Amino acid sequence: MSEFIKILDEAAGKAGFNLTPLQLEQFDTYYRMLVETNKVMNLTALTEPQDVAVKHFVDSLMAYDTYFPGKVLADVGTGAGFPGIPLKIFCPSLKVVLIDSLAKRLNFLQNVIEALQLQDIECVHLRAEDAGKNAAHREKYDIVTARAVARLSVLAEYCLPLVKTGGMFIALKGSKYKEEINDATKALNILGGKLVSARQVELPGLDDGRAVVAIKKVKPSPKAYPRKAGLPEKHPLE
Repeated sequence: MSEFIKILDEAAGKAGFNLTPLQLEQFDTYYRMLVETNKVMNLTALTEPQDVAVKHFVDSLMAYDTYFPGKVLADVGTGAGFPGIPLKIFCPSLKVVLIDSLAKRLNFLQNVIEALQLQDIECVHLRAEDAGKNAAHREKYDIVTARAVARLSVLAEYCLPLVKTGGMFIALKGSKYKEEINDATKALNILGGKLVSARQVELPGLDDGRAVVAIKKVKPSPKAYPRKAGLPEKHPLE
């Protein structure tokens, strides 16, 4: 058993996630590919086993909820695959679409998918603003996730247009999540979202005020949203 597997197994267990031997091997392979590829491509500032295990993998799993199995999930601005790939490893019946604007990152993720032999997971090369206007993706997903992409008011405009009415938008946020929720009130009202919960989570060994923010899509998003690239960031709906 590798050092990384031992670290991850212990950390995940403390957080309430019991990983199978296969899942631990998949995470170990993912970790090794991440660190190796990171030497030639900027994927993550964190490469130490403890940091990746806790701050990337276990943190990603915190988005999981009991209704995930069998659902279709889009991970917006997936970057190095967080939280989409960890959620897929943990919940194999989840169908996952990884959306990112950088082709190089998606090539890495495709290699990971093949190495881990994951099924029902694909990579889509699109900006978030364009995905929300694309008929193949607009209001097609049961769950949409985003982690460390932008402020919640901006994220809502990227993500809620992708969520089916009745579906969920899950944002993994840092210590300023209460402030971000307050600032996002107008955006949620406009885009058809309703705050369901803001669950504070503690990662093993850390106390940095992270939270999982769950927003339900209660009505369709107006066709005007998302606005064209750049506008949501420059002029948030606040």
